[in-house]
Amino acid sequence: MNRYRLVFMGTPDYAVPSLKALADDGRYDIVGVVTQPDRPAGRGKKLTACPVKQFALERGLPVFQFERIRRPEGVAQLQALAPDVVVTAAFGQILTQALLDIPRHGTINVHASLLPRHRGAAPINWGILMGEQEAGVTIMKTDIGMDTGDMLRSAAVSVGELETAGELTERLSVLGAQLLAETLPDYLEGRIAPVPQDGDKATYEPMLDKSMGEIDWNRPASEIACRVRGLNPWPCAYTDMEGGRLKLYLAKAVDCDEAAAPGTVVVSSAKQGLLVRCGEGALQVLQLQAPGGKRMDAKAFLMGKGIGVGTILGRTSTDEA
Repeated sequence: MNRYRLVFMGTPDYAVPSLKALADDGRYDIVGVVTQPDRPAGRGKKLTACPVKQFALERGLPVFQFERIRRPEGVAQLQALAPDVVVTAAFGQILTQALLDIPRHGTINVHASLLPRHRGAAPINWGILMGEQEAGVTIMKTDIGMDTGDMLRSAAVSVGELETAGELTERLSVLGAQLLAETLPDYLEGRIAPVPQDGDKATYEPMLDKSMGEIDWNRPASEIACRVRGLNPWPCAYTDMEGGRLKLYLAKAVDCDEAAAPGTVVVSSAKQGLLVRCGEGALQVLQLQAPGGKRMDAKAFLMGKGIGVGTILGRTSTDEA
């Protein structure tokens, strides 16, 4: 059995199952784990290692951290490690051609979409935001473009009706690790012919931004429900209300015959839940966080102070003036 010198590059929880799969496989000598520098986290803003670094240290794997690995010191370090192959998963940095030229078998990426759809940042979130019912993972060769490299294998899953981006990310991280474990040996031994992507079918998605979280109640309820799920856990959907900002973590679209302006609370009770009129239909809020409160089920929240029927959520024309 051939053994391969391997460098892994990744940062968040999504990448950990892939690193674990490689570390558990006796065919690879993991000569380096490259990840982002420690960042301030929590209320105390204490420097905290990312999930990939934490796992690597637990396994005794050598860790290298770079603010920008494409700088000369990063290129020199990767050259010194002399990897046969590099594997990336949500690394969060752009790799230059100088870096891609180092491993003799190239760089393989565990991308969280069914390419060529959803190239770029946050593919899982964008799939949910667009109301798609299918998601997946593609094992691909990295080139100098933005997720434009040849594909090795892909696997698809159905998206649950109420599944959030956070929940789907966890599922796809496991699926990606399994697919990587199956694909990488075949690729390294020449048993897979990479397939070029159809660029005409490609879509590119931008990074998420906090401003995306604000709900426009004039939109259809089905679209708003996707926004709530797609932005959970970050940056989180929200709407203004008297006393502060109401965050929404889970919701679904329902039919509504109530004649009311978009953004109006039409049902509010511990028994029936919280319904808000939208441009089309209504949004049934299932999980929320009131100003100054904690995240909780909407019905439990409504057993307390609650939100009165007739309350109008969101910014008014006066607020925007």
